[in-house]
Amino acid sequence: MLEPFASARLRYRPLGPPDAAGLFALDSNPHVLRYLGTPPLADPAQARAALARVQGAYRAGAPARWAVELRATGEFLGWAGLKLNHEPVNGRADFIDVGYRLLEPHWGQGYGTEAGRAWLDHGFGALQLPLIAGYAEATHGASRRILEKIGLEFINLFDAADGTPHAWYEAQNPGPAQ
Repeated sequence: MLEPFASARLRYRPLGPPDAAGLFALDSNPHVLRYLGTPPLADPAQARAALARVQGAYRAGAPARWAVELRATGEFLGWAGLKLNHEPVNGRADFIDVGYRLLEPHWGQGYGTEAGRAWLDHGFGALQLPLIAGYAEATHGASRRILEKIGLEFINLFDAADGTPHAWYEAQNPGPAQ
């Protein structure tokens, strides 16, 4: 597993039990989930169960999301990171995607871009991944702009399982082939 690391304003570390309240605040907010097609959490136990799944991925050595906090204060902002997806999306399975989800008061400050770029760099550097994908609902302009700013290239539009149009992005590792 990677060690905690930092970018200019943010620190990234594995999610742990103290983050359950922050995860519940994040995933119980309908504004945060607007483009995700999932209902808001109604019970903190759901956040604890999600946290247990992430920690299971850590134990298995699979890429999974990490906590994002402000370096200056240690305040929990949300999560970001890489994730191994086994379920097919856009005709692909067993791919690594970069993702981020921040508490609403922290939107529009460049944190999503900073976190996405940091994880893309770690994925290509420390993990030597050959390809990292990202996807967002086609109408979610802010998330699509982040994917483009961090260096992913638009590949195609596709319909998600629920019929909602989504945009698919990818980036190849720019380093030497292993």
